[in-house]
Amino acid sequence: MTAQAAVSKTNVSHQDMANAIRALAMDAVEAAQSGHPGMPMGMADVATVLFTQFLKYDPAHPAWPDRDRFILSAGHGSMLLYAMLYLTGYGDITLEDIKNFRQWGAKTAGHPEFGHAAGIETTTGPLGQGIANAVGMAIAEAHLAARFGKELVDHHTYVIAGDGCLMEGISQEAISLAGHLKLNKLIVLFDDNGISIDGPTSLSITEDTLKRFDASGWKTMRINGHDPFAITTALSQAKASDKPTLIACKTTIAYGAPTKAGSEKSHGSPLGAGEIEGTRKNLNWPHKAFEIPEEVLHAWRDIGHLHDKDYAAWKKRFDKYEQEHQDEYTHALSGDLPKGWEKAVAELKAKIAVEKPSKATRNASQDVLEVLSPIMTELVGGSADLTGSNNTRAKGQEPLTAQNYAGRYIYYGIREHGMAAAMNGMALHGGVIPYGGTFLVFTDYCRPSIRLSALMKQRVIYVMTHDSIGLGEDGPTHQPVEHLASLRAIPNLLVFRPADAMETAECWELAISTPDAPSILALSRQALPTLRQEATKENLCAKGGYLLVENKKAKVTLIATGSEVSLAVEAAKQLETKGIPTSVVSLPCWELFDAQTPEYRTKVLGKDTVKIAIEAAIGFGWEKYTGAGGVFIGMEGFGASAPAKELYKRFGITAERVVEEAMKKLGVLL
Repeated sequence: MTAQAAVSKTNVSHQDMANAIRALAMDAVEAAQSGHPGMPMGMADVATVLFTQFLKYDPAHPAWPDRDRFILSAGHGSMLLYAMLYLTGYGDITLEDIKNFRQWGAKTAGHPEFGHAAGIETTTGPLGQGIANAVGMAIAEAHLAARFGKELVDHHTYVIAGDGCLMEGISQEAISLAGHLKLNKLIVLFDDNGISIDGPTSLSITEDTLKRFDASGWKTMRINGHDPFAITTALSQAKASDKPTLIACKTTIAYGAPTKAGSEKSHGSPLGAGEIEGTRKNLNWPHKAFEIPEEVLHAWRDIGHLHDKDYAAWKKRFDKYEQEHQDEYTHALSGDLPKGWEKAVAELKAKIAVEKPSKATRNASQDVLEVLSPIMTELVGGSADLTGSNNTRAKGQEPLTAQNYAGRYIYYGIREHGMAAAMNGMALHGGVIPYGGTFLVFTDYCRPSIRLSALMKQRVIYVMTHDSIGLGEDGPTHQPVEHLASLRAIPNLLVFRPADAMETAECWELAISTPDAPSILALSRQALPTLRQEATKENLCAKGGYLLVENKKAKVTLIATGSEVSLAVEAAKQLETKGIPTSVVSLPCWELFDAQTPEYRTKVLGKDTVKIAIEAAIGFGWEKYTGAGGVFIGMEGFGASAPAKELYKRFGITAERVVEEAMKKLGVLL
């Protein structure tokens, strides 16, 4: 049954179906006395054409791997998405959910949140994130199609984006990458309503958006966003394009409202009872609040069944594949890790124990990738133009390019924010475990996307090298001091700072085996000695912290992370020669350590010892481990440009300083 047949058999018009979206949006926002009614009302015609004629989806099988992805990048207009999910028959969104818009415990949050309901493909609201996520989804689609064939993987990614999404700098990074990779199954519908919160967009922007996309390698069109025929024609042309496509849909915000249509007054506030009454008259919609006429709802529900046959046909194709191919495809989408990967890590640890290398943890990280990449084909890596510094490309990884989507390494260029958001999209799409690298200081450019990785519980691995003043001569612009503390403040983010090659292998093992949280691997530029010289079967980093050097009579506990752990070990040796028993704690992951029992934490940190924390970063947060009487040795301000050894000396991060502070606390004369 075609979309036209599904509608015409009940004599329901396009306008009736679009008005159902408008009505639900304005009614829900009014009931909540909070929200953004204007955008859903303005884009209702576009959404109706998209969902009735183009979008491939099946509400009965919302996780269908080959469904088209629909991303509402303009997440403030969330009622558009909720209305579509309810009308087309997604079981997770009911009319009661619509009535409870923006209320405690409701699936219908103020902005769409991944995991709240089927059909919400990503969390949007921070403008620009959705379109950048969509680029990652389109990359994942192209990659999996190259790997498994178009019989199983052949779908589009559609985006509704607003002026705000395209003003945000991340959008340029995203569209530039998409154009470069020729992601022709990515189609962006731009809600070109000319309105932002402050008023007309002419207050702040005069650029030609289409020319910007043209210059980035996109096909562009400009249409009347309230003309169903124009929308249909444009989407048909977009699907036939060999480039990603932008369709600028000229719309009226709050279409149908008597005095607030075309005004910023409808952007982020309820219309008000009087304005809603006038809107109902203008739209010829005489129905009560939240009332959808039976024939209109039936027409929408029929549309929701349009792709039943498409799903059945896809399932039939899947079932015809050889079992080995089916298993490989299912395994990739499941997110499960392949057999033998843990053995590969164990063998690497054994090699480290034998060779005891002195190497930067960024180099040790590449050693892990060299053993994992051949057996973990879901790993897709990349770097923001720092491949040789981040050590993120394994020898067998071919570049993913417009000519070779089967490649497993992406040269993101100097687009840190776009990279991070694209990795979120890849993880959300499924079939890919993404990781990407830059310098730790540039997590500032990635932070909004890192936060969303954590909020959405996505396994995205951020390989962040050059993690301290230890990077040396590049100076304070490149030396992170506050970054570890700021990243540790993000809920559900694992921040790993390994001390040597052994810990690096274990931290990678933890990052890759944690399916519901992103990870930061903060890695050194400078070489570090191997401190752990036995390849324990147990992953000692799994508890976040452990006694690296244990003295059961300890009077001093030295607690450190990363490159400062070897400094702590040296200081402990000096203290022992002075008759002061000392233990050393390596604390590679605060988040995992904080999750341990109080008894374990007390055992590791010591009950009545002098506690000294050492980290080449600011001390914010360390007091929870050192206690009120403890000492922190680290940075109190920005770094400087000089060789690393000189910097450690000048900033007082030395074994001698640790010994001095310990003896002061113990009241021992030097």
